[in-house]
Order: sequence, then C-alpha cells, then structure tokens
Amino acid sequence: MTLTEKYLKAVAAQLPAAGREDVIAELRDALMSRMEDREAELGRPLTEAEEEAVLREMGHPLAVAARFGAGPHHVVGPELYPWWLFGVKTALTVLAIITVIGAVVRVLVGDVDGAQAFGQAIHGLLWSGMMIVGFATVAGFIIERMKDKPAFLTEWRARDLGLFEMGLFSTAWVGKAADMVGGERADGTRDPVASWGQPAGMSPTARAVASGVAWGVFVLWWTGVIGQEIRPGVIGGELMVDGADWGLLLNETIAWIWWPMLAFGAARAAFHLMRAAMGSPVRLTAFGDVAFSAASLGFIGWFWLYSPMASAFAVDTVQGFTDRVRITFETGDMAAPSILMLMTAFVFLAEVFTLLGAAGRLVTGADRRR
Repeated sequence: MTLTEKYLKAVAAQLPAAGREDVIAELRDALMSRMEDREAELGRPLTEAEEEAVLREMGHPLAVAARFGAGPHHVVGPELYPWWLFGVKTALTVLAIITVIGAVVRVLVGDVDGAQAFGQAIHGLLWSGMMIVGFATVAGFIIERMKDKPAFLTEWRARDLGLFEMGLFSTAWVGKAADMVGGERADGTRDPVASWGQPAGMSPTARAVASGVAWGVFVLWWTGVIGQEIRPGVIGGELMVDGADWGLLLNETIAWIWWPMLAFGAARAAFHLMRAAMGSPVRLTAFGDVAFSAASLGFIGWFWLYSPMASAFAVDTVQGFTDRVRITFETGDMAAPSILMLMTAFVFLAEVFTLLGAAGRLVTGADRRR
C-alpha cells in the first residue's frame, strides 16, 4: 500500500458512510493532480519522501476529513461562547459564595477547625470549578448541534450585549451592582431609573440564565456532587450555644428539609432555564416568582415556628422580637440566636416584597425591569 493510499484510508475512516466514496474519489484526484505537477517540475517520479511532502501540504487526515464533515467543527462556537462564559462566571461566583458559607458553618458547628476548612474549601473550589466548566462545555456542545436554537440566541435584544463587556475582574461588575440600587456607576454617573431590586443593566433573558445557573450550582452543592455533601450526620459536632446543642439541631433540621430543598432547587433551576429558552415572557416569569416566593414563605414560617432550630432562636410575639432587637443594639452583644433571628426576618420581608412585585406583574403583564 502506497503512502497515498494509507493517507486516503485514514481520511475515509473519519468520514460518515454517506458520501464517503465521493469525497475520497475527489480527494484522490486532487492528490494525483498535485503529484503529477510535482513530477513534471522534477522530470522524474517522486520519491517516498517527496510524496509524503505533498500529502503534508494537503493537510492532516483529521483536518481534511473535518472540511467535508457535517455539523459545526467546534465545541462552543463564537455565537454561543459569550453565553457560555457568562454562565461559567456566574456558576463559579455562586460556587465560591456557597463554599465560603459552607466552610463557616462547618467551623461553627465544630466539624473542622479553621485551617482544615480553608484547605478543604480551596480543594473543593478547584475540583468543583473544573466540573462546572465541564458541565457548561457539554451543554454548549449539545446546544451547538440543536436544530432549533434556544430563544436567548435567536431572539436577543441589543441591551443583552452589555453583559459580555464584563470581565472576571472588570469594574463593569461594580457598575452593574450600582445599577441595581440606583447608585453611581463605575464611570461616576447615576441612573435615575434603576431602583432597589431592579437590575436595570440586565435583560430578562440574562436574569433567567443567571438564575438557572445559580440554582443548578446549588443543587449540585446540596447533593454533594460539588463541594462538601450536605446531609444529616455529615455536618455535625457538638456546639453548645445558650444551653442548646446547635450541631444537633442543625442536623435534625437538615433531616427535615433535605428532600424538599432538593426538589425546590431543581424546580427553580428548570423553570429559569425554561423561561430563558422561551424569551422570558412576563406573565410566565411572574407566575413562577409567585409560586416560588409562596413556597419560600411557607418554608420560612415552618423554620420559625416548627423546625428543630426554632427552639434556639425564635420568639413567639412581636414584643419579644422588638425586645431582643433593642437589647442586641443597646448592648452590642451579637449573639448567635439574635443574628439568626434577624437574618430570618430579613429574608421573610424580602420574599414578601418579591411576592407582591410578582403578583403585580402577573396581573398587569408589565415588567418595569425590562
């Protein structure tokens, strides 16, 4: 078998069966023409080394076969890449926040000391970060080969493009954060339209993608696919605070909420990705926000009234709440029960405002954040 025949056989092996013979016949003719021209220049038959040089000029069999292959010849193409990068940055940011919170909780409950928590957090970030990049790349590979592209690729708006001006350490992130609270941007100007809780610099579709990615990372973290597994018995250790074993209470609480939180996180991730694919319609988004906020308020109510942790921090009356807040600020004693009480109350109020805003959008069909 000549070098040319070996070359053609290697190319053929990379081609789909349909049309393979026609491609090889065309390639053989091109190669023969080049070799005949080369022989005419030299006035003699080509040596094996000269024949191989002609084959190299044609290109490696993998590259040549790719020219004739069907479908995209890349994993993530230039059209999808900005969304891939945005999703990866969002997921890594959420992962870092969750990892830090998880490490702090483990130290507080006495599971590990500070040095161990730091080392394990770094290891978890590196390993989990590689997994996130891998998941995002697989998703990009699938989207690139879909017959009908998702709406966020085909029905984009000009305002979406500002997202991709942000680098990982860019001051544009500061500008986007300022937009959310109506404050100064990175260039020193102010946005008179933006208000609290309304990220004016981000389109509805981009918010949907970011939320879907964030909740997806939460599900992976909650199930232990990335980072430290969160299950009863995994996080533990005796931690006595004001006569209560917070480590035991935390384990009992996790035992109650593990499956509901998994279902809640998976549902939110799926919903946000679905509305991103549909172009984030206002009423669909509002309906989902109403449903999820109502579920969150139910969980917060259970956490305050009936969870195992309730016995360690909750108060039964409004007067008891105000008294504890007053004493906390008068004495400056930021005890763990008071901090947890205030955090729970703040999250409850935030969900109430979210629910009211979503209900308004559901009724009117208008979204001022667009």
